[in-house]
Amino acid sequence: MTDKLNELTAAGVAVWLDDLSRVRLSSGGLDQLRREKHVAGVTTNPTIFAKALSDADEYNWQLRDLATRGIEVEESVRMLTTYDVRWACDVMRPSYDGSAGVDGRVSIEVDPRLAHDSDKTVAEAKALWWLVDRPNLFIKIPATEAGLPAITATLAEGISVNVTLIFGLDRYSAVMEAFLAGLEQAKANGHDLSKIGSVASFFVSRVDSEVDKRLEKIGSDQAKALKGKAAIANAQLAYERYTEIFSSDRWKALAAAGAHPQRPLWASTSTKNPDYRDVIYVEELIAPGTVNTMPESVIHAYADHGETRGDTITGAYDAARKVFADLESVGVDMDDVIATLEREGVEKFEASWQELLDGVRKSLEAAAKGKGSPNKAAKGNAKAAEKAGGNA
Repeated sequence: MTDKLNELTAAGVAVWLDDLSRVRLSSGGLDQLRREKHVAGVTTNPTIFAKALSDADEYNWQLRDLATRGIEVEESVRMLTTYDVRWACDVMRPSYDGSAGVDGRVSIEVDPRLAHDSDKTVAEAKALWWLVDRPNLFIKIPATEAGLPAITATLAEGISVNVTLIFGLDRYSAVMEAFLAGLEQAKANGHDLSKIGSVASFFVSRVDSEVDKRLEKIGSDQAKALKGKAAIANAQLAYERYTEIFSSDRWKALAAAGAHPQRPLWASTSTKNPDYRDVIYVEELIAPGTVNTMPESVIHAYADHGETRGDTITGAYDAARKVFADLESVGVDMDDVIATLEREGVEKFEASWQELLDGVRKSLEAAAKGKGSPNKAAKGNAKAAEKAGGNA
């Protein structure tokens, strides 16, 4: 039987899991995915943690200890989430060592309420880096305007970064600029560039969701014919920019000092429209040096019926530009689409974070009173968080 995920990996796409829970860790499920499904990294977000907390009694002992010590809610969230991420880093360490530090990474996100405050984002990144204390950690920082200098400053400290919530091409270019500046500063600060990693998480399916909604409202046959095309075209043109930046003399100087490129990571790759093929955002975004982070359901779907047809990106730039021209011709303002998605993305993750805080607060109160299973108090909040934040 053909190993379709191995074919995908051989084509240059690193398969990462967009999920984490203590049950997945304690059961050996994550390690099994690493060994059997070629999973080489893990991403998390507040929605994922809220769901994990509500679904498992394995958090109860830690919740009770935190409640007994009188630890405040926000610090309790850090203790709970960094515990899981530290454990996941240890599980993924063979992938990290086997890839010379390129893969085997696990991501944890800074408090999304800090998305518009550069200094606090950097301070939070440093705190999380210290708490987890594993070389294969990624700190997730959003690609907001305030996030850009925070990305540079965090990398300059020798801290590896997953830049999240990238939707548009111009912002992606600014992210790569922030990465290069950060590595240059890290080198000046005496850090070993070979130990610093980074990915740029370019969101995919949410672009189609927003554009398709606008195309449906326009209603013409020409507009409807463009449904399901914007997200892939957007990501393909992002990869074109990636190849340009990482073939520049500026990058070559950093590479000579041991630096690894900041790989594009395709995020939000589960299909939101049931009319679309369930692995479309994997099959159409295959190219060397990329990462695709998927929910477990998409990993299994690709293992079952995914088609690896070689590089499906680099020969598609002209077609992608035509999609953008056609969208403009029917009245879709892509600049407004991107601005809307970034604003909503931050708002959704802020809402998910608040739901996570509320869930942990209820769990701590239940633990302090000794009533039942503490984590079950968070269940309603987790469902609300999942609805608000969605899949990364």
